[in-house]
Amino acid sequence: MTVEEIMQKLEEMGSEQTKKTFINHGASGSLFGVKVGDLKKLVKYVKKDQELALALYETGNSDAMYLAGLSVNPKLMTKETLQRWVAKANWYLLVEYTVASVTAESLYALELAREWMESGEEMIAVAGWSTYANYLSITPDEKLDLEEIRAILMRAETTIHQEKNRVRYVMNGFVISVGAYVTALHEEAIQVAETIGKVHVNMGKTACKVPLAVPYIKKIEERNKIGVKRKTCIC
Repeated sequence: MTVEEIMQKLEEMGSEQTKKTFINHGASGSLFGVKVGDLKKLVKYVKKDQELALALYETGNSDAMYLAGLSVNPKLMTKETLQRWVAKANWYLLVEYTVASVTAESLYALELAREWMESGEEMIAVAGWSTYANYLSITPDEKLDLEEIRAILMRAETTIHQEKNRVRYVMNGFVISVGAYVTALHEEAIQVAETIGKVHVNMGKTACKVPLAVPYIKKIEERNKIGVKRKTCIC
């Protein structure tokens, strides 16, 4: 299928209700309002065509950009393309899911996570924290730099409540990710989560809430899933 044919499909699949929901969550610009579950039905038409997936992202349409993230081969992504993706992502769904998950599975996961985490731009910093959190979920512990992760945990503990709005959300998510996926740092993550306590984030015109890290990690522990890695973080 061509870009034009995919865009026509997306327009047909969109709904005003879903579009309104996305806008309430912070979406802006071009979008049709296609549910993620429906986007996944189109992946089979895009997945084997890297150039088509990249072209969909360049349309600037939120639905097409999310579909691109579901369809690209992360291992073929260049650092320059990932930098362009993060600059083009204009709301948290694209940043925290599309950009972060693809980057986490790319060859530049840690390099870009570290760089983006230091950015003064909210959405780029969000991408950095979310990329690192996703990377933890798919990478064997023996390949992780535990000292670096411990230092980042300490940074979250001391700075989270002073950070920009959405950065607070993904920093909390990073603590959860360490507690859930990094066995050696599980207890330390819980201690950090206890110190942090409730994290306040403006979630816009939605009923969404910031998960409390300690009970979230504890639920995973009750299911005996601590340290169980995911095959992919792209979803």
